[in-house]
Amino acid sequence: MQRRRLVRTPASSANLGPGFDVLAVALSLHLELEVAETGSFEVDAGELDVPLDRSNLCVRAFELLHPADGLRFEIRSEIPLAAGLGSSAAAIVAGLAAADHLYELDRSPEELLRLAAELEGHADNVAAALHGGFVVCALEGDMPMVTRLNPPQGVEALVVIPEGEQVLTAAAREALPATVPLADAAANVSAAARLVLGIERSDLTLIASGLADRLHQPHRADLYARSMELVAAAAELGAIGASISGAGPAVLVWTFWQSTGKVLSAVEERFGDWARVRRVPFTPLGVDVPEL
Repeated sequence: MQRRRLVRTPASSANLGPGFDVLAVALSLHLELEVAETGSFEVDAGELDVPLDRSNLCVRAFELLHPADGLRFEIRSEIPLAAGLGSSAAAIVAGLAAADHLYELDRSPEELLRLAAELEGHADNVAAALHGGFVVCALEGDMPMVTRLNPPQGVEALVVIPEGEQVLTAAAREALPATVPLADAAANVSAAARLVLGIERSDLTLIASGLADRLHQPHRADLYARSMELVAAAAELGAIGASISGAGPAVLVWTFWQSTGKVLSAVEERFGDWARVRRVPFTPLGVDVPEL
C-alpha cells in the first residue's frame, strides 16, 4: 500500500519587538507539503521559487529522519519568501513532521524542535510553527526549550508585506552590532517582560508598551526604512502597535478586533502603494497532519 501524508504548517513572526531570537507567534498563513511513495524522487513546488532537488528545505528536513528515495514532494505555500514570515521554518517543520508521520517514527516534540532549530539556526520561528500560539524560547545547554502561551483575547494581526522587497536573514544579522549599551539591554528586558505579561493577561496597555525595541530594529532601519516608518506610525493609525516581522521587511501590526477594519483601511491608504495588507489572525494551532 502506497504511503502518503499531507502536512500543514503555519507561518510565523519572530522577535515581536523586544524578543530578539526569543519570542515568536504562529500566523494563519500556511505551507502544505504532501509526500507520497511513487518509486522515484521528485519535488513539485508549482510556481514557488525554491530548489527542486535534495537541497530543498522540506527535503533536507525530511532526510534528517529518513531517506527521500522514491518519494514525491508536492509543496504549496501562501507564505511569501524572504519576507520575515517564517517560510523556511514552515518548510523545515513540514519536512520533519512528514517523515515522522509517514514512517511512524514517533519522535518527541522536543526532538523535532531540536532538529528543526539546528537546521534553521535558531528556535523561535520553528517553535511557533511546531507548537502554534505564542512561544518563549530558551536554551538549556544545546537543547532549545519552549514555553507556549495562547494568543491574547481580542487581539488580531495585520501583516503588511512590501511588494518586491526581500531581506535575507544573513544580511539582517550582519547589520547588528557586536555589543549593545547596557541601557538598551535593560530596556529590552523590561519591554519583553511587559509584552509577555500583556499576552498572558490580554492586557492591551501592556502589549502596546511591550512592543518597544532598542536591540535590533533600529540597527536594521536602513534595510527597511519604509517598514520602520509604519512601525512608528502604527499607534497613530489606530493600532495597538507594530513590530518588524523576523528579519523583515514585513511588518506585524497588532490590533484590537473592533478596530481591525479601520486600521486596515488606514494602513492601506498610507502604505498601499508600497505593500500588500492582509488580515492574518494569530493561530493557536501548530503543524497539523490531517487525514487524507
